[in-house]
Amino acid sequence: MKQLMPFRIMNKAPSAPKVEDQHWYKITAAVKAEGADEADPAPIEVYVYGEIGGWGISANQFIQDLKAVDDGVSPVVVAFNTNGGDLFEGLAIHNALNRLGERCTGRVDALAASAGSVAVCGAHRVVMASNAILMIHNPYTWAGGDAEELRRVADVLDQAFEVIIAAYKAKAPGIDETELRRMVNDETWLTAQEALELGLADEIGNGLQVRACLEGTAMARYRKTPQALLDQLASNSQPPVDDPATPPGPPAPDPADATALALMITQACAKAGIGNLVEPLIASTKLTSPATVQAALKRAKDVHGLCVAARLPELTADFVTAGLEPDAVRARLFEKVVGSGKGIEIDNSLPPADDEPEKVKAQLPNPSSIWAARRQAANIGARP
Repeated sequence: MKQLMPFRIMNKAPSAPKVEDQHWYKITAAVKAEGADEADPAPIEVYVYGEIGGWGISANQFIQDLKAVDDGVSPVVVAFNTNGGDLFEGLAIHNALNRLGERCTGRVDALAASAGSVAVCGAHRVVMASNAILMIHNPYTWAGGDAEELRRVADVLDQAFEVIIAAYKAKAPGIDETELRRMVNDETWLTAQEALELGLADEIGNGLQVRACLEGTAMARYRKTPQALLDQLASNSQPPVDDPATPPGPPAPDPADATALALMITQACAKAGIGNLVEPLIASTKLTSPATVQAALKRAKDVHGLCVAARLPELTADFVTAGLEPDAVRARLFEKVVGSGKGIEIDNSLPPADDEPEKVKAQLPNPSSIWAARRQAANIGARP
């Protein structure tokens, strides 16, 4: 009997976004608001800010951590700002929030996408910021194997689709199921008002200016990312305009252009075999213009070649992040190699004039040749 491999069903996230403390969630017992009734318990606040299931932390750990602080009577507020993650992890969170009953409020601060939208719908009450978005789409996975395994994967994806539909229907029993299936198939981005009308949200709160853990470039993996979300994420990275202490910076790039440039970097790095340089290139170029990105890509390839030649490829990302030119990298590599005691051949002589004999370049001894010569001499001396 063939052993079939387990797999994860996810959204289209290629990598986990950077979040604080290597976690995608944070659970705290909040302090009571000033003037609150002393008899009322302080709420438990949970922040799901990152890719669900990322950093090797499972929903089971999330549930255990929540149980550790839950006294069974305090209200629980779960704030979401996530581009999704593992569907089954999201379902586990959905069910955990559902078990809290009326004590649980789900709050969408900016984005609850994919598995995040499934998770938040487990809360008894869902409050969306006026500028927040809920995204629903089909389950997605990567697969490989023979026909039997691929048919199994397709069957599981069909089952996962039905589970997603059931999760949304549990939150919004009155929703038209045919329309719901169409929206999931089409990858639908819902504003707070649209989610409210469908029953997937219960209240619209004030728009929040959050420091999103999501980047506009991270949304490039989706087909229908709304411009409003890209604008919001871009504005979060800009300093407040009414702060006189903050010097004015260069104008922000158009979010749509920034997304296209990030995609250009990703594809070019994949083609060149330097996928580990995508984030350093995005950080160093700030996605300001196609010319800047193209120049940075060429520079990164040159720097990568120098580091590989010096047998110090681990330094490539740091050099690219710093935006160093190849000449500067060459000098630093020389210092590294010389400081480590490794030999390196560098010819700094000028090219010979037409009427001068060409200089003979010095070469380092070849250890293999020396060893072979010694063995040969030893064999000759040992003969009778």
